[in-house]
Amino acid sequence: MTSPFPGMDPYLESSNFWGGVHLSMMTYMRNALQKQLRPRYYVSLEERMYVAETARVIQPDVAIKHRESPREGGVAVLQATYDPPFVLQIERTEHTEGYIHILDREQGMRVVTVIELLSPTNKEPNSPGRELYLCKQSEILKSDVHLVEIDLLRDGEYTLAPPLGRLRERLGKPWHYLISISRADAPEFWLYPRTVRERLPVIPIPLAIGESEVALDLQAIFNQCYEDGAYADVIDYRQPPPPPSFGSEDEVWIDELLKGKGLR
Repeated sequence: MTSPFPGMDPYLESSNFWGGVHLSMMTYMRNALQKQLRPRYYVSLEERMYVAETARVIQPDVAIKHRESPREGGVAVLQATYDPPFVLQIERTEHTEGYIHILDREQGMRVVTVIELLSPTNKEPNSPGRELYLCKQSEILKSDVHLVEIDLLRDGEYTLAPPLGRLRERLGKPWHYLISISRADAPEFWLYPRTVRERLPVIPIPLAIGESEVALDLQAIFNQCYEDGAYADVIDYRQPPPPPSFGSEDEVWIDELLKGKGLR
């Protein structure tokens, strides 16, 4: 069963599902590209790991006082007491994120293209995941490697490489999801904005400079992810999609779409 939405299903942006969606989509993209590109190119699914820290503050209710037993013929000594402190506990959690490298076997396995599917941690302000992502993004943009960024998450900070101000001026209309392709051989971005009402695009994946691109159908990849993940069995479409809220017109459209498919 396919998603009731023509493109990205906003219900899969939920933290309950996104981890599986991300892993599946990266795997299916790797597989689709591998079939088209071998034997010259090798498509590798890589992992980036970082540690995130979560702080928890505890305030003890009382400070414990200890009374020493008096020595024979002496007096009881009360040890110094202190006001109860706030205790800051740090919990460390390891996170891994997948991304794709396309390597050219004719150039000694040189990386020619990097494909990134953004995660919530890439868009979380002041987080290790965002800092690490932006650092890698900057390094790629200064190199001779192409960068493909796919953002299918409405929540969080804007993170893609194209300057946001120029992007808004150029597009002139809002979007919910965005794909950006930065070519190493041209000072420009190829952009694919999409709303929740639109099909995800077929995008060109650039290869070694001077070679033709290959096509990647993101909607077909997403449809396979939705079906293989059996998300139709576990998503409750009677509830609103996860935050942030859509505009009123889109909310009406979503309600009518789901009612028409018998899901509300």
